[in-house]
Amino acid sequence: MLFGIIVIYLFFIAILFLKSEEMEPTNYTRVTEFVLTGLSQTREVQLVLFVIFLSFYLFILPGNILIICAIRLDPHLTSPMYFLLANLAFLDIWYSSITAPKMLVDFFVERKRISFGGCIAQLFFLHFVGASEMFLLTVMAFDRYAAICRPLHYATIMNRRLCCILVALSWLGGFIHSIIQVALIVRLPFCEPSELDSYFCDITQVVRIACGNTFPEELVMIFSSGLISVVCFIALLMSYAFLLAMLKKHSGSGESTSRAMSTCYCHITIVVFMFGPSIYIYARPFDSFSLDKVVSVFHTVIFPLLNPIIYTLRNKEVKTAMRKLVNRYMLCREK
Repeated sequence: MLFGIIVIYLFFIAILFLKSEEMEPTNYTRVTEFVLTGLSQTREVQLVLFVIFLSFYLFILPGNILIICAIRLDPHLTSPMYFLLANLAFLDIWYSSITAPKMLVDFFVERKRISFGGCIAQLFFLHFVGASEMFLLTVMAFDRYAAICRPLHYATIMNRRLCCILVALSWLGGFIHSIIQVALIVRLPFCEPSELDSYFCDITQVVRIACGNTFPEELVMIFSSGLISVVCFIALLMSYAFLLAMLKKHSGSGESTSRAMSTCYCHITIVVFMFGPSIYIYARPFDSFSLDKVVSVFHTVIFPLLNPIIYTLRNKEVKTAMRKLVNRYMLCREK
């Protein structure tokens, strides 16, 4: 099935590049910058949003950095699950930093602008990190499968070398996905006025203001970002449903079973919050809807905040390690 999706995907891309000469209009002016409408035009609302989102961002960075440091420094958190969790926290830091800083600065700018190169860079990193995180969540599901269904061989199956390879493949998959999106966007002609009805650059907004017929590009982007999100989401939900059924079937009253089920529920929550907005944004025609900005804010700013909250509240080992790290830091400061 996955092979068939890749073949069809590459087929669409080949058609697009073969027809590139036909699709570009002859009378257009190449734009050098885009204008962003932002989240609100009211000054008071912008100040309130600035305080709210700055609070979110200032919580995201220390929360995820604390998770990484706790896992790195605590000798009890050496299992592959925590290695993957540290990588997920790192991606969350990066993902939240793609759109949030510029959005916060733009709250104090009357005319919000972004250069063409800056827009393409923002779009590239958004899909690079976002797709890498999706693939990493799939790797984490495989890790839980090995831990629950092959507990005696878990250490052999999920050794450090394989974990590093799987993480590297997740990054590679995100890079390939993103570079294809950028390759489709940069070849589009844009006409004035070049105004994006958003607070950041994404393929859904950029495609809307392109000149000429963009249906083939939109179809490929929906297929790559949307359909792959739907397929991965369904596959992950089915995987975790199977794992939970296995745990309940063979469960006892032991602490290890309860801990495994808690971890699975954490992962399911992250999967829903990650894939839900992504499916809404990319698995449909790129028309404008009233909920678009709300979902985008949740997807790019609020979602990365949820990972440290969910893992610190539901994972006893991580919570203990973070508490020890904070206490150690406080003692060092007192000395």
